[in-house]
Amino acid sequence: MIDITHKTNTLRIAMAEATVKVSTQETIDAIVNKTVEKGDVLEMSKTAGLFAVKKTAEIIPDCHPMPIEHTAITFEIEGLSIRVKIVVKTIYKTGVEVEAMHGASVVALTMYDMLKPIDKGIEIENVRLIKKRGGKSDFKNLLEEQLRAAVIVCSDSISAGEKEDKAGKAVIQKLEAFDILSPEYVIIPDDTETITTTVERFCKTEINLIIVTGGTGLSPRDNTPEALKSLIDKEVPGIMEAARAHGQDRIPYSMLSRGVAGMHKNTLILAIPGSTNGARETMDALLPGILHIFKVQDASFTH
Repeated sequence: MIDITHKTNTLRIAMAEATVKVSTQETIDAIVNKTVEKGDVLEMSKTAGLFAVKKTAEIIPDCHPMPIEHTAITFEIEGLSIRVKIVVKTIYKTGVEVEAMHGASVVALTMYDMLKPIDKGIEIENVRLIKKRGGKSDFKNLLEEQLRAAVIVCSDSISAGEKEDKAGKAVIQKLEAFDILSPEYVIIPDDTETITTTVERFCKTEINLIIVTGGTGLSPRDNTPEALKSLIDKEVPGIMEAARAHGQDRIPYSMLSRGVAGMHKNTLILAIPGSTNGARETMDALLPGILHIFKVQDASFTH
């Protein structure tokens, strides 16, 4: 199965449908009047569909087992056609499109099986996904204008050429996945004044987002949060609370990160861990949620 451990839980919704077409009105009447010998067609097929949704991962090899938190199955009879609609919801790391289509398929197959003794002309048509919602794909093209970011790597050893930067490059890769430009990329030592001066310089440009990696730990040279305090007008504590919670599910040391987040006028400043995994996981936790900040700003400027 595809690795989804880096993803965050979000509300996922999928709607699918299938159409069962019978050949006579007598068949429709038997369904409505509940006179089919095998039983109540709509209720039994609905029950089968509910089981199918929950057991999708046991049937489709690459599907992930997941908690199914809501399933609704409805029927619409139009002439000789019965349209099956199914809605599936979960709060998880991946979507429920296959679960919804699997459920719709099994509902249709159950109806076919129950009706075939009285109607030899039954057909199943158009098993398809109608729509889905949830996950990061919903947030792409969220903003009218492309955002610009500055990535600042704070590390004595990297700035001295003793080590290669991987955390900053991982951040840039995550930004590019959301079509965020990162034209500014600098490496500086873990020096409080240098950090403050560098961030302040970018705040004066048209940079929307400044991400500082490194200096969020507890060593004597970890001074990034202190360096940024004088520049942050409005702290946004929930951002790093989300990042630490995401990290804590993966490694118990995430609670020790002193990452901070806040606004300097219209620029969002983030101080995130300097380790490659820490930086990557923090961006996984924060994107695309933090983009809503800029949507709010766009709306306030418009009005």
